[in-house]
Amino acid sequence: MKFMDQDFLLKNQIAKDLFAAVKDEPIIDFHNHLNPKEIYEDKCFENMAQVWLGGDHYKWRAMRANGISEKLITGDGPDFDKFMAWADTVQNLIGNPLYQWTHLELQRYFGIDTPLNPDTAQEIWDKCNALLQTKEYSVRNLLRMQKVSVLCTTDDPIDSLEWHRKLREDNFEIKVLPSYRPEKAIAIEKDTFVDYIYRLNQVSEKKIMDVKTLIDILCDRLDYFIENGCRVSDHSLENTFYVPTTYEEVNEIFKARMNGCHLTEEEAGKFHGYMYVALGKEYARRGIVMQLHIGALRNNSERFFKRLGADTGFDSVNDFNYAMQLSAMLSAMDKENELPKTILYCLNAGDTEMLSAMAGNYCSNEEGIKGKVQLGAAWWFCDHKNGMERQLEAMSDTGLISASVGMLTDSRSFLSFPRHELYRRILCNKLGEWVENGEYPADITYLRSMVKNICGLNAVKFFGFDK
Repeated sequence: MKFMDQDFLLKNQIAKDLFAAVKDEPIIDFHNHLNPKEIYEDKCFENMAQVWLGGDHYKWRAMRANGISEKLITGDGPDFDKFMAWADTVQNLIGNPLYQWTHLELQRYFGIDTPLNPDTAQEIWDKCNALLQTKEYSVRNLLRMQKVSVLCTTDDPIDSLEWHRKLREDNFEIKVLPSYRPEKAIAIEKDTFVDYIYRLNQVSEKKIMDVKTLIDILCDRLDYFIENGCRVSDHSLENTFYVPTTYEEVNEIFKARMNGCHLTEEEAGKFHGYMYVALGKEYARRGIVMQLHIGALRNNSERFFKRLGADTGFDSVNDFNYAMQLSAMLSAMDKENELPKTILYCLNAGDTEMLSAMAGNYCSNEEGIKGKVQLGAAWWFCDHKNGMERQLEAMSDTGLISASVGMLTDSRSFLSFPRHELYRRILCNKLGEWVENGEYPADITYLRSMVKNICGLNAVKFFGFDK
């Protein structure tokens, strides 16, 4: 079998036929961390170290595990030396999705089929850098190469959305839309909370006096985001996130925190839950999709958090039990039919089946929405072949995989979009496997339609990207 050839991961003819039908479909990437300013300015990267290693904490973790000095990871080492360190790491990544992503990116963007290792690194460095320095390899053209149609960045409520507006005014054919992520206004337990509330106050004519005015301002900012194309929100649930409470109680908790008091975990959980429910109802009124990313344990290394800050490769998987909290929170919104379309993502693979079953509790609607609440794509530490297969199987076991809105990159890299291809291959192979096992008829016409829906058309309808 050839290394990552055209039939990579496609084990039977049905799988190959299905992938052929979907491989060139446009990419809808509804959750990533790309920089809209770099898209507007149509940035060109100088070399592969910058485009590949800058800000990519997935690669940084692998390099640390390979014993690479921090100088060649996040430090001031020469770019070429950093690339060579990555090449050495890649050769040791057998079984890791980073190995597959790396080589899909070399193949799809640069036409390089040669495996990356220390012996081939110089040639690959030279060839890729020569291409990167041409206008054909600017950020916008990198997106065009992968047929990206829509991408949703991740943005704070206080963001001006200047670059999103300029891209729209520039008539850029790819929709670059903001996502609404108000986590800093909800994380009441963090040291940065009080300062953030004052910063949020500065973007509004209203003054934050209590929880009601806080929610009012967040809704004003949400409406501003919607005016600029926002179709989706995003929340990270990382600890106690829902404890039943009353407005009066949560308002006292808020005032105490603004006066410098420290809160118990239960008090913080009451504030979190009240805010999630209040915002969720506002999302429902406005047709905004709510994404819940659950289970990250962040900034584990105190030493490196002080040195490098957040999102630098020191996060991992939490193992707290939250099924009852999540059910109660969703039910609080659903009680008066005010639950928005919702996508549930787990970082702990052990929660996959629980979330898939949980989603089915809240799918009932009179609007004909398929998969109104659904299990999201395999995310972060689950974003590999085993994790994707488990997600597909869990969603099929307890729901409708045909209603899935498919894959996303959750990436900071402009070269990350072949991850959609990897997902499409795994999806097509799984469907082909079920057909070959006699578990589903070989209705190739319907199956082709299904994979096209999962790989893009469902997302367009679910998020309203066609409106």
